[in-house]
Amino acid sequence: MAGTQSGEVAVVDDDAAVLESFRFMLEMAGYPVATYPSAVNYLARKPDPPRCLILDQHMPHMTGLELTAQLRAQGIKAPVLLITSFPSPAIIARAAEIGIVRVLAKPPVEDDLIGFVASCS
Repeated sequence: MAGTQSGEVAVVDDDAAVLESFRFMLEMAGYPVATYPSAVNYLARKPDPPRCLILDQHMPHMTGLELTAQLRAQGIKAPVLLITSFPSPAIIARAAEIGIVRVLAKPPVEDDLIGFVASCS
């Protein structure tokens, strides 16, 4: 899975409506987007490292924090934005420990989401 970053923004969320909303928003801003309905699905597809990742925290089988930890262990250093309905101090602290760039409350403000993607190199 390690290698050159693709230009895609990877969005991982178990809510189909969120996936479509984020896809639409980011594509309208000019970014190519790949969506995945779960962390397990993302890992099973073994995509090239993306430009950045937008991850939901609360998903069945594997959380956004757990997915990020696995990717970091594999050497994937793409910037990560974690979206959660409950941005508790514990989640924010763990996110910082594993190198997550930003944690936003769900639903995020469109400008914050697009600003994050624009800041990814």
